[in-house]
Amino acid sequence: MHVLIAEDDVASRLLLTANLRQWGYEVIAATNGQEALEVLERPDPPMLAVLDWMMPLLDGVEVCRRVRANPALKSTYLILLTAKDTEESVVEGLDAGANDYVVKPFKRRELQARIQVGTRVVQLQSELVRHVAQLETALRQVKELQGLLPICSYCKRVRDDHDYWEQIDTYVAEHSKAEFSHGICPDCYEKVVKPELERFLEQGNEGEKPTAP
Repeated sequence: MHVLIAEDDVASRLLLTANLRQWGYEVIAATNGQEALEVLERPDPPMLAVLDWMMPLLDGVEVCRRVRANPALKSTYLILLTAKDTEESVVEGLDAGANDYVVKPFKRRELQARIQVGTRVVQLQSELVRHVAQLETALRQVKELQGLLPICSYCKRVRDDHDYWEQIDTYVAEHSKAEFSHGICPDCYEKVVKPELERFLEQGNEGEKPTAP
């Protein structure tokens, strides 16, 4: 999983990069807020970002605001990293759109735990998006079977959009994910199959009758 680190201090950036790589993440580093925003606005951006509050061009709080103003980035998980630890600063950061807030100097295990939480949130959001897409596909398939469908009163074939008559099981299979296993219902067995079997057996018995010498 790719994680963006936005930190203007070289030593802090290298330390964060080393830690995240050790934890199994692929790191994209930015040296200021403007660069971080440009990375997040790429076609395939990292879904999790650790942003220092005090940065040139754009600070971390302003990056959070601009990310949240972009509907395409609504699922991006943002962690603010700062030496500001007052209640007002925490509230300001969260109000700007940050998902979490880590105070410098950070404790290594605490930062790892918070990034793991962000990772789980991002993964759950991705799964939710995938399930919604599957549901929308299923609904579209159901809608294809709605409406007036011409069906023959005798053979029970249906007419498709190209004015071609085909078996109803073939039509339904082509317009949905339904699969058919053919069988015989009790009514058809009594009305059709059973009489056919009886006639067959009668014909067989007549063929076995001895002929007169």
